[in-house]
Amino acid sequence: MNQCLKSFNAPARRLASRFMLAGLAALAFSAEAVLAADTAPAQFLFEVKERVPAPDFILGDMNDTKRRLSDFRDKVVLVNFWATWCPPCRREMPSIERLYQAMKGKDFEILAINVAEDPDTVSGFTGALDAAPSFPILFDTDSSVAKAWPVMGLPTTFILDKQGRIAYRAMGAREFDNQSILAQIQALLDAQ
Repeated sequence: MNQCLKSFNAPARRLASRFMLAGLAALAFSAEAVLAADTAPAQFLFEVKERVPAPDFILGDMNDTKRRLSDFRDKVVLVNFWATWCPPCRREMPSIERLYQAMKGKDFEILAINVAEDPDTVSGFTGALDAAPSFPILFDTDSSVAKAWPVMGLPTTFILDKQGRIAYRAMGAREFDNQSILAQIQALLDAQ
C-alpha cells in the first residue's frame, strides 16, 4: 500500500491516507455493529408457511423418564435444541424459564433438548443459574433427534401448533418472554 501512495504527490497522499483511515474507521464501526447484532437476541420467530408434522421422538429426561413428543398433541410446544458449551444457548435459557412460568395453566409445553451431553454436565450448568429450569430437559445423547429435525446449528427452536406441526422456527438466541414472541405463541394457543 505504501508503494501505491508513493506514486502520488504529497497532497494526494494526504487525501488518500484520510480516505483509507475513514474507510478503516467505517469498517471497524461496521464490524462492531455486526458483532453487536450477532450477540443481541432477536425478538421474533420466523413463521413456517407450509406446516409439516414434527418428527416424533422418545427421549429421557434428567430422571431418565421417557417423554414422547406425540404425547403433547393438543398443546402448543416449544422444542429447543441446545448445549451448555453454546453461549447463545446459555444466554436464552433464563428467558425460556420466564416464558414457561408466564404460560403456566395454558395448553403449552417446553421441551429443551440437550444435544450430545450428559445429565451431569447439564445439571452443573442449570444448577448455577439464578432460577433453575422447571421445564423438561431431554437428552439427545447421540444427536439422532437433532439430525431428524431441520437443525442447522445451536440454539435452534421450533414452536409446534396443537396438531404437532412446525409453525415457527428460530435459529440463534431469543428473549422468549418478549411481548412479540408471546403474541406469536398466544395466536397459536387461540387457534382452533
